[in-house]
Amino acid sequence: MSNDESQGMSRRGFVASSIATAALLGGGASPQLVLRAQATAPQLRDRRNDDAVEERSISQLQAEMGSGAMSSREIVEAYRARIGAMDHDLGAVLELNPDALAIADALDAERKSGKVRGPLHGIPILLKDNIATADKMQTAAGSLALVDARPPRDAFIAERLRAAGAVILGKTNLSEWANFRSTHAASGWSGRGGQCRNPYALDRSPSGSSSGSAAAAAASFCAAAIGTETNGSIVSPASACSLVGIKPTVGLVSRSAIIPISRSQDTAGPIARSVTDAAILLDAIAGADPRDGATMAAGAKRVSVYAAHLDADALRGMRIGVPREQYFGYSPAADRLTQHAIDLMREKGAVVVDPVAIEKMGAAGDAEFVVLLYEFKAGINEYLATLGVGAKARTLADLIAFNTAHSSEEMPFFGQEIFEQAQRCGALTDLKYLRALAKVRTSTRAKGIDAVMAAHRLDALVAPTSGPPGLIDLVNGDADGGGSSSPAAEAGYPSITVPAGYAYGLPVGISFFGREWSEAKLIRIAYAFEQAASARRAPGYARTAALS
Repeated sequence: MSNDESQGMSRRGFVASSIATAALLGGGASPQLVLRAQATAPQLRDRRNDDAVEERSISQLQAEMGSGAMSSREIVEAYRARIGAMDHDLGAVLELNPDALAIADALDAERKSGKVRGPLHGIPILLKDNIATADKMQTAAGSLALVDARPPRDAFIAERLRAAGAVILGKTNLSEWANFRSTHAASGWSGRGGQCRNPYALDRSPSGSSSGSAAAAAASFCAAAIGTETNGSIVSPASACSLVGIKPTVGLVSRSAIIPISRSQDTAGPIARSVTDAAILLDAIAGADPRDGATMAAGAKRVSVYAAHLDADALRGMRIGVPREQYFGYSPAADRLTQHAIDLMREKGAVVVDPVAIEKMGAAGDAEFVVLLYEFKAGINEYLATLGVGAKARTLADLIAFNTAHSSEEMPFFGQEIFEQAQRCGALTDLKYLRALAKVRTSTRAKGIDAVMAAHRLDALVAPTSGPPGLIDLVNGDADGGGSSSPAAEAGYPSITVPAGYAYGLPVGISFFGREWSEAKLIRIAYAFEQAASARRAPGYARTAALS
């Protein structure tokens, strides 16, 4: 969940760090004083500029293993050392997989025997903490309520990653419950992990809800990471951390054993430092899963190898629409960088149709939030019922009771009014839900993205993903100015964010989105733009943004 999911409000709020949390819970300084002090508190320790895995791509790591220069074990050790040295100040990683080195050893043995499973063989990947793994790690959505509640089996995408030879390195922090607990929820804060920070400026939001996945990938704590999105939770943190994020069409990637919000909008997707790495990761996790009927319906619409669609000249002849009046104006800096990107696309042969309008976007009103409330209650009750011995909650009502009983740990900054609203909802057979769902689908699909793309014969739409990340500010709440995630998110259609540049040293991304099952085309466009722009640079871990 993210920026404009519920009743037009932004879902990328900001909160204080775990340092501030401890001070507040201890009754020390006032929130205002703590928040003012926290901007200079973090100090990264033992950072090595020559780290063997820093900014290394998946193909580079494969080349190292193929030549014998590094083993998978050594790569895992390097990432673990980097996390140990730097993550105290970023708060991106909740836990490391205690079996990671043993898994790497087994994969190294396979390589020595002549077996290489594919481009992810031996490659360390981090997973968001709402993606189930039936191993020694937790799956808790950042909540203390789900600590020790063991899922009975891996999420399908975790199974796919293991089969592809990836090393699941650990679990990342997130906006607790994927930002679906409170209207004042905080991007990057969870009861389990405290506050995640942005590696480009430690006083800036990493955005959410896949905050830790994005911050970890940007900081080279892994080769790439997996996030999840309901509305903006992949593309927004990827943009805020100068990364590529792919939100697939709903049904391309399985949601089974992923802690849910919405069956009509939820999807997992890759977060990486390049389009190439994101496409490689998408290839690994996309697939038909009998546990998720939406993936079975995808059928032949799924492309076999998305990484095969990388073409630096792909912008030539592409018709790209600019919904200027609807998704510009959140930030002057983001608008300038997006305009520069549009000009560059023209230079590379794209046909830019500017402006266009997604006519019925916004016509659904609060119907999307109604859909999310109903689907969350149904989905979370279904998920909780699968958990084994040790589960503290079996229903949404149990979660509400747990948070109330542990309010000092779980609700020091914001409440659980969305949980309470969802609990009051009925079944998915209710007429209110069915009408809301039909309204959302009609306004965003046939009368929304499909209509504008048909009218102008478009291959993609482009807009700023969001403005530069705002300050972490628990007292005043969300300082962000919105984003462009909603059209694709509400329709269940794909979108890809790519770094476009920097404002005051803070990342800004642009998003390409379009019709359902158009991932291959969007990946081609995104890759061609990425190659032309070469916009991304590594984070500098500044204490604060350079505003002059």
